[in-house]
Amino acid sequence: MPFAFQTVLQQVINDGSKYGLKSELFSGLPQKKVVVEFSSPNVAKKFHVGHLRSTIIGNFIANLKEALGHQVTRINYLGDWGMQFGLLGTGFQLFGYEEKLQSNPLQHLFEVYVQVNKEATDDKNIAKSAHEFFQRLELGDTQALALWQKFRDLSVGEYVRIYKRLGVHFDEYSGESFYREKSQEVLKLLDSKGLLQKTVKGTAVVDLSGNGDPSSVCTVMRSDGTSLYATRDLAAAIDRMDKYNFDTMIYVTDKGQKKHFQQVFQMLQMMGYDWAERCQHVPFGVVQGMKTRRGNVTFLEDVLNEIQSRMLQNMASVKTTRELENPQETAERVGLAALIIQDFKGLLLSDYQFSWDRVFQSRGDTGVFLQYTHPSLANRSCHISFRFDEVLYRSSQDLQPRHIVSYLLTLRYFITLLFSDIKDIGDARLHLFRAVRSVLANGMKLLGITPVCRM
Repeated sequence: MPFAFQTVLQQVINDGSKYGLKSELFSGLPQKKVVVEFSSPNVAKKFHVGHLRSTIIGNFIANLKEALGHQVTRINYLGDWGMQFGLLGTGFQLFGYEEKLQSNPLQHLFEVYVQVNKEATDDKNIAKSAHEFFQRLELGDTQALALWQKFRDLSVGEYVRIYKRLGVHFDEYSGESFYREKSQEVLKLLDSKGLLQKTVKGTAVVDLSGNGDPSSVCTVMRSDGTSLYATRDLAAAIDRMDKYNFDTMIYVTDKGQKKHFQQVFQMLQMMGYDWAERCQHVPFGVVQGMKTRRGNVTFLEDVLNEIQSRMLQNMASVKTTRELENPQETAERVGLAALIIQDFKGLLLSDYQFSWDRVFQSRGDTGVFLQYTHPSLANRSCHISFRFDEVLYRSSQDLQPRHIVSYLLTLRYFITLLFSDIKDIGDARLHLFRAVRSVLANGMKLLGITPVCRM
């Protein structure tokens, strides 16, 4: 065995889960405080595919930053405020059932929201009631807030349970509601700096161009004095700097929100917050065609159930599946790996057409084959011809997971080639395959994939 190869092998064994991270590429790296905001579904609205992408991408970024030794705070910033809660409050009083709310809160709130939206289109009184309910919320009405709090608490409980299945956790569940009062302070601050302008309609705007360009105006207050999404994001950013004194804050959302974040960061600069330049938006593209057998994706749980059932079907033909202690859990882990690899293979900004068939292929550049490779190395004793640390460094620079995906899939190809020529490796084969298995596991965990030990 060549000396250089023996050195790499020994390095992998010595460093274990830290292999690649102890490289000179990362030596002297300052330890920073990083806030990552991701997932952020809207209570009562669909948990669509965009939220799923935000969840797995944000989780990858947080995993990578943590692995590099940074202090990471993971925030799920829920859409738990705004006019939809006026509609939801009114809708629940008209069409809601307490039993359904307790047994399946996300589904029932969504059904109520869809129904009240439909009714409000034809009935002006319902639209008026919804507007009044939201005004009561903004003014702190006890009854309205109690109902809203119930909706929120039940929803968060469901989210925590579902994220656990994904292997994703958050340090903080906040939301737009946290900043309904602080957003009023933001409006006062904008006004005191001469940045707030009233329109003839009674709304308040900030002119970002400085010369009255209508395309560069951001609305920060409705005519009735209630806050908007942008105002609450300003308040949230200021609050997080006070609370965490972050070095970097990363927002992971679809590319449709690019202009929104540009405006928020610019307004923070105009308000005198120089740390706005430490805020970063990581945008991602749109996924088309993700449907379950029951139709369009409504909630994350629909996707997880679909992943599990399809993978169980695929595994049914494999003899060892019958010997697994928990085939459902294995199916879900392998299915999630398939989904994540499919998503992470290209540039995050790219749109792509989703295909269940392509996701679950057991051959080729798929997560399924990556998972198959991991347990098969447990009892076999690949030539690591390039450096994992360089791949990690590239991903740390541009926050793109595709570098790691490409490395793992290439590593898997080397293993496949070695299977046919395994006798030539000699006595070192057991250490060799253990080392490769360790590298595969490290890379998979960074991507948010839990490696399976048996399949």
